[in-house]
Amino acid sequence: MNPMDFLEPEELLRFFHCRKTEMSCMEKPQTFLRQLRDYNLIPEDRYKRVSRMKSKENMKAGVYDILDRLEREQSQHIKVFWTCVFKETILHEYPTLRQLRDSLLDGSYHCDLRLAERVEEEEEQDGRGRLALSEDKEKKAKFEIKKRKRRNVSTSNDEQEQPGPSSLLSPASPLKKGEKGDIWTWPIYKSQLPVTCGQMKGTLIREKMETGDRCILAEKQWFKPNEFEKFSGKGSCKNWKTSIRCGGTTLGKLIKEGQLKSAIYRRRKAVRKTPPSSNDSIAESDSEEEHEVQVLSNGEENRTDETEGEEGGETEEEQPEARFDHNQMVFDVTCGALSGTLYKKRFVSGRIGKSIRTDTRWMSPIEFVKAASGQTDGPWRKDIEYDGKPISDLIKADVLKIHSLLCTCGLCSGQSEDLENERNDDECCICKSGGEEELVVCDECPRSFHPKCHLPHVEDETLRPDQAWACTFCIFDQYKQYRSGDERNMEEAMCRPVSLHLLECQYLLLFLFNADNEQIFATNPQLHIDNYSSYVKTPMWLGKVTDRLQGKEYSSVNQFISDIQLIFTNCASYNKKNPEFLAMGKRLKQLFEGEVKMALNISESSDMSC
Repeated sequence: MNPMDFLEPEELLRFFHCRKTEMSCMEKPQTFLRQLRDYNLIPEDRYKRVSRMKSKENMKAGVYDILDRLEREQSQHIKVFWTCVFKETILHEYPTLRQLRDSLLDGSYHCDLRLAERVEEEEEQDGRGRLALSEDKEKKAKFEIKKRKRRNVSTSNDEQEQPGPSSLLSPASPLKKGEKGDIWTWPIYKSQLPVTCGQMKGTLIREKMETGDRCILAEKQWFKPNEFEKFSGKGSCKNWKTSIRCGGTTLGKLIKEGQLKSAIYRRRKAVRKTPPSSNDSIAESDSEEEHEVQVLSNGEENRTDETEGEEGGETEEEQPEARFDHNQMVFDVTCGALSGTLYKKRFVSGRIGKSIRTDTRWMSPIEFVKAASGQTDGPWRKDIEYDGKPISDLIKADVLKIHSLLCTCGLCSGQSEDLENERNDDECCICKSGGEEELVVCDECPRSFHPKCHLPHVEDETLRPDQAWACTFCIFDQYKQYRSGDERNMEEAMCRPVSLHLLECQYLLLFLFNADNEQIFATNPQLHIDNYSSYVKTPMWLGKVTDRLQGKEYSSVNQFISDIQLIFTNCASYNKKNPEFLAMGKRLKQLFEGEVKMALNISESSDMSC
């Protein structure tokens, strides 16, 4: 594949415009002219007339005239021109062309183009100044402007065009002669990659993909991968990692092989049916107000800072400076009786950025204070506390940083999709990781899931654009409100068929996965503990129970519960001399037994040992 294929014609033409003089000064240009003639870029008679010239100066002028005519009359063939003069035999004879080829491929030519654009801008400004001359000089000024327009008529269209995707190329070393390799390893594609989806071409910016921003430029628009897939007409594929390709190789394969890094791109196909609550409305208006402050002025925000500084100045000066871990990313915070978790990577300011996660939703600091105290204008830096101290201490220590008013990051962009994504977690609530796979978000709660981590697994057909999608946690909460209030004893509940309590069993498994913060009980212990089978004859783990439930291997609830109890029995048996892991097992067992009674509507007086 030729890297030239991914440079825009408009940019190639601007490059040609700046290099005509250099090419006209090449020694012995006859071979160069013959190549142009062979590709039907110049007529035979013009080729003969120039090639027969004896004077070097006349020949230079003749070659320049040919190039100038080619630019004016055959600009649509500019890619053909560069392709034919960059043939290896031609490059071997003309070092000037080799230098031009290298400059074009490694991106260093942009400096020259920017200089040319500045000159054109200065000329335009000079033209505007001349128009302001007195009436007796107006005719002369108009003549100068007209003359300048005639000289630049061939590039006037280019000035109106925006730079194509190739203008984003960063300087890099060109490929050496005879060098081979996949195009994503070429130096020219160190910062970006040419991609295709169906017939649509685009340019993928590596850095933007790593941060989860809109990373693909196509037809002067920025897209996220799934948006580019839809824009190209391949939305029915529902998997951009296989439908978007670079040089014939899927992006999924490049990501898997480590050739490309990707952040998590959420899959939000559902539309919320329920109208937003009053809190949500307040949140949206607060966010809009913050953006308005950012655009118009920073007075209000600064005044808030100053007021809070005056109110808390004496107290804070008397307190010794606290030492904080600048690498800490998560903070357990409180405001009155309300508690939550503040995530540093989401923190922007008081109103922008839903950075605090409670049990029910994500909130901005101001929303968190309102939910706790009902105040909408309280000093959130003082009211929200971490480890008994106001989070203003974290801000002063630069542990938390308020974003600049001019910040253009995804959190500050204010785009509707980015704001919508803030409603849900950035990692799967089951496996506690982001991973390469897309996350499916619940429309009723802040949880996110990998499709295969959720129970039941989330298939593409499940996510419909015309209806909301709720996770098993939310469905179970709704189910509890409508089930019969009659409690069962333990023996009766254990004898019931699993098929009648599939929702409850799926909920219990998801609950355990979520409660197992370190994922200690999720995977086969034999994979990371030597000689485990010598101590435990029947290993069991949550993943195996999940597979059995999905495979319909349990006939009764008792069989399902027994396998989970076996996990805790094995933990207690193996970790008799390891109090840390023994305590983890006991904690999870107690949580599970309490949740089983609630899920299966078993009376509190019943004993789990039945």
